[in-house]
Amino acid sequence: MTTELRRLRNHIDGEFRDAADGRTTDVMDPTTGSAWATAPLSGAEDVEAAMRAAAAAFPGWRDTTPAARQLALLRIADAFERRADELLEVECRNTGKPLELTRQEELPMMLEQIRFFAGAARLLEGKSAGEYMEGMTSFVRREPVGVCAQVAPWNYPMMMAVWKFAPALAAGNTVVLKPSDTTPASAVLIAEILGEILPRGVFNMVCGDRDTGRLMVEHPVPAMVSITGSVRAGTEVAASAARDLKRVHLELGGKAPCVVFEDADIEAAVEGIRDAGFFNAGQDCTAATRVLVHESIHDAFLEALTKAAADVRTGDPADPDIFYGPLNNPSHLERVAGFIDRLPAHARVETGGRRVGERGWWYAPTVVSGLRQEDEIIQQEVFGPVITVQRFPDEARAVEWANGVDYALASSVWTRDHARAMRMSRALEFGCVWINTHIPLVGEMPHGGFGKSGYGKDLSAYGLEDYTRIKHVMTAL
Repeated sequence: MTTELRRLRNHIDGEFRDAADGRTTDVMDPTTGSAWATAPLSGAEDVEAAMRAAAAAFPGWRDTTPAARQLALLRIADAFERRADELLEVECRNTGKPLELTRQEELPMMLEQIRFFAGAARLLEGKSAGEYMEGMTSFVRREPVGVCAQVAPWNYPMMMAVWKFAPALAAGNTVVLKPSDTTPASAVLIAEILGEILPRGVFNMVCGDRDTGRLMVEHPVPAMVSITGSVRAGTEVAASAARDLKRVHLELGGKAPCVVFEDADIEAAVEGIRDAGFFNAGQDCTAATRVLVHESIHDAFLEALTKAAADVRTGDPADPDIFYGPLNNPSHLERVAGFIDRLPAHARVETGGRRVGERGWWYAPTVVSGLRQEDEIIQQEVFGPVITVQRFPDEARAVEWANGVDYALASSVWTRDHARAMRMSRALEFGCVWINTHIPLVGEMPHGGFGKSGYGKDLSAYGLEDYTRIKHVMTAL
């Protein structure tokens, strides 16, 4: 007996379509490892159609007033809110995320972020007009860049789609979005919602794999490419986009240090780091994965964190008491397990370090201690429910080790000493420094890193400005 798979389709120029050549790919349920839907495996003809639609729609959308774009985004947010149960159902089915936790933690943020960019559309700032040369008046125009090719990741498929389309549309651009090939379901529903509100061609969505994304980046139409993904993917996108000088917006990996000093509130630090390390199964670029603890409290902290981690539950997404679901796909499960399998002899697994169950792709909450700065698991992003713990002797070494990785997205400092917190916030070379907390984000503040964590900002007015270009206009008096 077979169950019919849900059929997902591209959304191009206001219409749902199959791939032009009919190819599809199975979409897997990470809780069972079985297929539950099919999605188009889009090729050159599909990408061409989407880019052509976005290009044709751009002049009209560009010329709308900021107030009109604001109203459209507010209507989108309201539609998301009305259809929240549908969005949550497909997102959690596709990712294995806990249903109630996603409802509480992700959906409100998405609505808030869409509404923030709705308002920000009317508040673009620039240098005031003035006479900077005798007999001449100058002013600055801030304009949309054009068609934006956007690639969303599989760890937050729905929220990252919002982070991409909301600022792009608010600034007056048109969009071609590609979700991850493993998590396309919520993007299809988003396309349906936006298609009921926006003019044809303003928002287009194509499903597909890495080759589809490559075709989007290489296509001559987009003026900008935005991707959230791995360092490898970001490097390939930047190299490809450089051939015709496309603008690139990259939000890549992370290896966030959490520096816990001897005067920290250990109970609060353990709770905050545990939650920020295991949320979404650790599949978060800002996850609290790498803890550095002062040697005077190392043993007490490690004992408390190990106990707290062992109490974290993973399992059925419908269970309101679980904290995280499965990993995204079998190859990622293998990758996460590989870090533990390759641990050096001096490392110790305090808890976890194993697969959970025989079906689906769960991994136990894991804490590893006894590590050295040069160890692979310290230097490379695990992107799973694994927290490492190192001991440090003093503030100088804490800064050295915290900064001693290629990633530079997020970090946190745990201390009661205000002066130390200020010194550390300056010394840590990361795009975000949290103090006595880890992982909260707000729409008004920028999110983005340095180094191999990429460049460009999501969220905030800075994120909106990334989707604009600046033009100087000078006129003779």
